Amino acid sequence: MDSSGKLEKERQNLDAFKEQVQRNNQLSEKMVDILTSFENRLGRLQQTILPIYNEMENLQLKKTNIEKTMFALDRVIMFHDVCPRVESIILGRPNGSDGLNEFLDAMEKLREAQNYFEKNNPQSVELENVSSLFKTGGDSIQREFKEILLKHSRHVQPAILVDISTNDDELITDDSSSVSSISHFSENVSSDLIRLADWLISQSRDEYMNVYARVRANTLTKSMTTLKEYQKTGSAGSTNMAIGQTMGSPSVKSKFPHRSEITVTRKTSKRIQHVFEKKANRMFLKASQTLGQSTGLNLGTRRPTLIENREDIVDEQEMENYLISVIALQKLMQAELSLMVGIIPIKHHHQVFQIIIQESLANIVHEGESIATRAKRCIHRKEFANLFVMFPILKHLAAMKSEFERTMEGCDPTIRGQYSIILNTLHSTGVRTLEEIVESVRTDNSMGLPRDGTVYQLTSDVLVLMEQLLDYIDSVGPLLAQVPLYNNMVSHHITPPEKYKYLLGLYIKKVLSQLNLMLVNRSDSYSEPGVKYLFRLNNCHYVVKSLQRSALLDIVSLTEPECENTYDEMIASHKKSYQQCWNRILGFIVNVDDVQVINGKLKDKDRNIIKERFSGFNKEIEEILKLQRGYTIPDVELREGLKRDNKEFILPKYSAFYDKFSQSSFTKNPEKYVKYTPAQVSAMLDRFFDVAA
Repeated sequence: MDSSGKLEKERQNLDAFKEQVQRNNQLSEKMVDILTSFENRLGRLQQTILPIYNEMENLQLKKTNIEKTMFALDRVIMFHDVCPRVESIILGRPNGSDGLNEFLDAMEKLREAQNYFEKNNPQSVELENVSSLFKTGGDSIQREFKEILLKHSRHVQPAILVDISTNDDELITDDSSSVSSISHFSENVSSDLIRLADWLISQSRDEYMNVYARVRANTLTKSMTTLKEYQKTGSAGSTNMAIGQTMGSPSVKSKFPHRSEITVTRKTSKRIQHVFEKKANRMFLKASQTLGQSTGLNLGTRRPTLIENREDIVDEQEMENYLISVIALQKLMQAELSLMVGIIPIKHHHQVFQIIIQESLANIVHEGESIATRAKRCIHRKEFANLFVMFPILKHLAAMKSEFERTMEGCDPTIRGQYSIILNTLHSTGVRTLEEIVESVRTDNSMGLPRDGTVYQLTSDVLVLMEQLLDYIDSVGPLLAQVPLYNNMVSHHITPPEKYKYLLGLYIKKVLSQLNLMLVNRSDSYSEPGVKYLFRLNNCHYVVKSLQRSALLDIVSLTEPECENTYDEMIASHKKSYQQCWNRILGFIVNVDDVQVINGKLKDKDRNIIKERFSGFNKEIEEILKLQRGYTIPDVELREGLKRDNKEFILPKYSAFYDKFSQSSFTKNPEKYVKYTPAQVSAMLDRFFDVAA
């Protein structure tokens, strides 16, 4: 295409564009005209509507003011009319949750009216009427609180307390599980008490807290009292004793019944008690047989000792009952803490809780002190075995100390210290028991020595006590750990339970040392050396055999590895010392080398010597036989062994003397002097230590 054609084309495009611009301008002018017309119309409309709107706003404001005035007038009228409208409700009493709602609503109306008149017309009669009715209502609320509290504050059944106190592996249960099983109030009752308490607190009527504390204190005391009465009837006690694994066992849990075993009748209790008595008799029979086999002693049938004042006895069941009481109190105290939540303001919890537990805690402390007092009487009477039942109980009480202190946290120090008083009292009694055992052995003069040189009664008693202590290692060990004399002798590297075994080993070692020293000192009062050393030998042999027969030797060997060898050496020494009783006899049959028999003939002087020797021997052997037939060696093996030693010691010497001089012509009447052959002397020695021979 040439340039003229292009130019023509551009002119046409330009004309078309100008035409389009002109059309747009026309449309813009029309739009401006339309908008101007709309603006004018809107302005006229505003001039017409605005006065109407302002008038409506004024009317609405007047309506609101009128409504507020009417509401205020209604409230004033209501305040003036509130007493007649709510008087019947206030003069009645809240009954149930619905009645309580209505009563509290009425009290709220009276409170509002009282505030109104105090602010606007403090001298009016209406204020006096409202205040009087409001006070009456407040008194009713406080009275209702007390009545609901009294009605629903029932003591916990003793069977439940025994169950929660014993149905646990370590007698220390999880707080929440134990507390939840003690249900004091239902949910509705708790809700009503909380609402009443909230109202009383809002009106600063905090005297209800004293009422609450007194009622709950009485309930707690009643729970503990009924538990004690329940225990006294034997409903719980005989069952506990029948279930125990062994008499005097430290495993307290095994002696406690499960809930299904608690609801027993009186007849059942007697039956179980009979079972327990039979079990005790079997244990005594077994002990008698064991002692008889080892010592040759026959205990025979023993009747139970009659004790004039049973109240002076601290028995196993009483200690278990006391432990149950302490655990039950601790659980009840935890329940009381939970029960106060919502009813008593937190800032007053410790003060109210202290009032609630004070009497029951004091009773428990008094009971513990009573047990300790009677225990001290047992110590004075040297009835130590009766006191061993304290040891496992003391162990459990010590384990509960931190939980008790946590429960009483925030209370007055004198209240918080009550549990420590119990623990310290029983602890000191336990330590004193152990100390008095040692002291009573050291200073023993309670009975005369056996004339026959047999095992001393105290030796047997001490070994029985020590064997019983083995059952209480976990209980006695912590006691001894607090005595510096023993604890300082144990390496810090030794930890429980080995430490407790080591401590008990030290204690038993001390008891045995005092026993050995006492036996030696007491035996010096024997005038005849034979019985003196037989007495020492019998007792020493009995001790070592008792150690070997029981686990005592293993315990003592922890602190004295050479214990058994030491006793063996002592036995050998006593045997050697016993041979001193033959000295006078030996004087007649030894050292006769100066007497010469030549061709069967003797000098007159020598004949007289031989006569004196045979006569002296005969007299001494008869006297010593008479004496030693009355002596006793209970252990068969020791008895036969000592007879054998006597023969080996005497017969060779007498045989030599007899063979040398019995056939010599030292007398015309040989039967007068040569009365016993070696065989006859041997038979005489066999009759030693046998009064019936």
